[in-house]
Amino acid sequence: MNYKNPDKDGYYGEFGGAFIPEMLYPNVEQLQKRYLDIIESDDFQQEYQELLKNYVGRATPLYFAKNLSQKYQTRIYLKREDLNHTGAHKINNALGQVLLAKRLGKHRIIAETGAGQHGVATATACALLGLECIVYMGEIDIARQAPNVGRMKMLGAEVIPATSGSKTLKDAVNEALRDWINNSETTHYVIGSVVGPHPFPDLVARFQSIISKEIREQLFEQTGQQNPDYVIACVGGGSNAAGAFYHFVNEKHVQLIAAEAGGFGIYSGMSAATTFLGTLGILHGSKSLVMQTKDGQIIEPHSISAGLDYPGIGPFHANLFKEKRAAFFSINDDEALTAAFGLTKSEGIIPALESAHSLAVLDKKKFNENDIVVICLSGRGDKDMEMYLKNL
Repeated sequence: MNYKNPDKDGYYGEFGGAFIPEMLYPNVEQLQKRYLDIIESDDFQQEYQELLKNYVGRATPLYFAKNLSQKYQTRIYLKREDLNHTGAHKINNALGQVLLAKRLGKHRIIAETGAGQHGVATATACALLGLECIVYMGEIDIARQAPNVGRMKMLGAEVIPATSGSKTLKDAVNEALRDWINNSETTHYVIGSVVGPHPFPDLVARFQSIISKEIREQLFEQTGQQNPDYVIACVGGGSNAAGAFYHFVNEKHVQLIAAEAGGFGIYSGMSAATTFLGTLGILHGSKSLVMQTKDGQIIEPHSISAGLDYPGIGPFHANLFKEKRAAFFSINDDEALTAAFGLTKSEGIIPALESAHSLAVLDKKKFNENDIVVICLSGRGDKDMEMYLKNL
């Protein structure tokens, strides 16, 4: 099976598709027909790659974590997406989509954000490329991610709170979709993860695939082999994981591990572990695994990390789960905090709370001494300092 690319209708196995209101059909159809021709064109790639190198700061390092490796008796490498401009992997996709929007003739950009990193990245791309930017963010997330809200406003974006439902990421997506329906001719919606109607899951995965492309090249340079034994990444919607897995997903000897947000525990009623709790449903324009009641009402998720606080996963990952191509671990809030403090004290790197979920897998699985384990460090922990200080 080719796990990497969807079929012509946007399905990864049984997951995907485009379930959208009629008002959005022209926009989504335009994207479906034009996105590959545009992003694969020479002029697009020349501009995009130049910005990744000289503006974003790619390639990000693949760092051999010597102290962490000694602690866990295996070879651990960290893919340092936290060192990108804006502090996370989100800029890879935001820049690509804003460049795409300009070529589609759109001058107004909307985005949703949970932890704020995607919002900051989108506001950054819009400031650079001269487009209007509106970011929807849950009211609760606005309070717990105040530094990123300040950055977005400084960059010229309008930040609009989502005050319905759980007032978190799911609700921000709802508000952004409503905006897009009302302003479809002028506006492009920069979805921040591998979710939403086709072609967004594929589009975002392609922009994030730079992560695994660089891992292969850097690993070969450092070890003489292109493929690691394990790749570990956190999954909410799943964009950093899609990027980290992308060039390995059809390499059957590379084991993929996704870390979901267990919250207070899988069966606590306060969790975001979709593969453990979800069933087949439709959320935000695609068919995937969704946390929902028997009659299809969304169950509110919980995670200490705003970026993983989502009641579904993208169809790319749902297919990996169903086909047993990736192993999914549930990491609770306390385990993520422990892992974050562990990395900080052993390597001098403060990770984002989202990335800390990936690091916590090290305490849940035994690796062999000669294994090469690559962990995607998706973002830096500046935005989470208030939470860390509360738990010192």
